[in-house]
Amino acid sequence: MNAEPKKITEHEVIYRRISDAILFGELVPGQAVTLHGLAEMIGSGVMPVRDTVRRLTSAGALRRLGNRRIEVPRLNASELEELSFARCSIEPKLVEMAVENNAKSLTKSLKDIDLELDQAIADGQVEGYLLHNFRFHFHLYEHANSSILLSMVEALWLRTGPSLRVVCGRYGTANLPDMHDETISAIRDGDAGRAAQAIRTDILQGMGQIKKSLQE
Repeated sequence: MNAEPKKITEHEVIYRRISDAILFGELVPGQAVTLHGLAEMIGSGVMPVRDTVRRLTSAGALRRLGNRRIEVPRLNASELEELSFARCSIEPKLVEMAVENNAKSLTKSLKDIDLELDQAIADGQVEGYLLHNFRFHFHLYEHANSSILLSMVEALWLRTGPSLRVVCGRYGTANLPDMHDETISAIRDGDAGRAAQAIRTDILQGMGQIKKSLQE
């Protein structure tokens, strides 16, 4: 007997909606909002938003301020270095695992996502860039079949995504190199080590741009 599809609860829908707002640029580092403001933004009641804020605060994606306000925290250099270390440790491993799980079948879908990403860059669409960059990475990582590592990476992206939004806003999308073509080529060849190295380089490029923005 097939198990019934798992229903997504209202709290999970709200968590995803606010997480997306953090990841894709609706909330930017240093922007203070209230629980009522968040609830109004996503069309929800305050109580489930409060639960989501508590969850995201524990993960470091939000920070409580005075007067019942919260914000997406700004990263400092030390935090950025730790996040870079963590991402470079976990994400290449997920790529290796995905390739070992026959990720060759993903090459076309990854290429399709990357074409949408390239179009967003050409059009100067910051939100589109952030969305499709996220889709590219997590479409690949999900095929590692590692729920533990994937949840860790999701938390890391919630910490770094908003700062990448600042980079895009400051420098535009035209100067955002990536290693996606190299990653797809390595996956097509079944070369797990080369694919992992391409993703590692991709991460370092992005984190380097964030570091540069912090220094200015």
